[in-house]
Amino acid sequence: ATASTSLNATSGSLTFNVTSLASKQSTTLPVTTFVDGDNDGKLDTTPTPITGATSITVTPGSYDENGYFNASGDPKTVDISQDQSASGIAKALNAAGAGVAAFVMNTGPGEGVLQITSSKSGAGNGFQIDGLDGTGLGAASPATTPATSATLQMTGGGGTTYAVNSDTNTFTGLMAGVTITVSKLEDNVTVDANSDVGAVANSFKAVVDAANAALTEIGNQTAYDPSTKTGSPLTGDFAVRNMSQTILSSISLGLSYPNDKFDPNQPESGTNPKNINFGSLKKFGIELSDSGTLTFDQNAFTDAYNNDPAGIQKAGMALGSQFKATADTMNTSLTSVITGRNSDIDSLNDQISDWDVRLSDKRQALQKQYSDLEVALGKLKDQSNWLQGQLAGLS
Repeated sequence: ATASTSLNATSGSLTFNVTSLASKQSTTLPVTTFVDGDNDGKLDTTPTPITGATSITVTPGSYDENGYFNASGDPKTVDISQDQSASGIAKALNAAGAGVAAFVMNTGPGEGVLQITSSKSGAGNGFQIDGLDGTGLGAASPATTPATSATLQMTGGGGTTYAVNSDTNTFTGLMAGVTITVSKLEDNVTVDANSDVGAVANSFKAVVDAANAALTEIGNQTAYDPSTKTGSPLTGDFAVRNMSQTILSSISLGLSYPNDKFDPNQPESGTNPKNINFGSLKKFGIELSDSGTLTFDQNAFTDAYNNDPAGIQKAGMALGSQFKATADTMNTSLTSVITGRNSDIDSLNDQISDWDVRLSDKRQALQKQYSDLEVALGKLKDQSNWLQGQLAGLS
């Protein structure tokens, strides 16, 4: 057996016998794949039909210890009328979504085995095929190896034994935060789970480091240099400044989280609080520094964890959820800001394009007006010359 733990794993020991492993149902049928239909000494290239039926039925269920099948779901009818060969039946089963997978394994010239397996392991994930009896070599019926669940046999108080089953070879919930995976039959398997406070502390340090990295980046992007009177790309940006304040506030305001043991049928009181007020994160070893960043005291955290592992685990998960919620809110806010500013940029670009069109139209209008003025002036000049000639003739 192998075991893995999460941060909220409890310490403890578990001994058991692995009496069964999870498996999928396997149903096999010897079949004729190709025949020499024209007696030319060579097998045909077209797969040979193994049945005259136009459909088969797959019924989900399970087999008991005596080999009797108990249906537990709706039957699925699979159309095989287009190709009644073993390969055609396998293809139809795979495409039908009937909870099974099928393939043909060649065992010799013109012979093979049609193998059908359940999609999932576990005793409750078996199936029954109707419509294939008498279709195989020598009128054989499908041979079935039932699906099984993984089973752990345990001994409780007073020598009482009990079994725990899983459709897979993985068990969760035997011990809080511990996942056990078995791989072979074995007696007297013992799993010991111990809290690794160092790993938990490293996870908290990673959170603090990530917060500091965000604060540093915000500081770089909003910095202002008074000596050169130059700012950074996001100097004075409210959305970015608000991110920094939110991160720092989540530390300075302490931690409060919902009480998972709160009884809504009873009045809220000191013994039945709706929320747990954990208080200052200094208990975690997390504090604000004078420079506006976070610090993490691993020794202080280790002492607090060793004194109250369960309490620190609950508070730690609540803090992680709080940080995640904060990050999600920031992400939504920044996405909205970016979308809005991209819309502003698109709007300004559209206005610039519109102005270009207007200026082009205005230029064309002025050019036409100027051309018309030139024509009019030319006509006036001609009239003036004619009038001068007339006046000269009169004199």
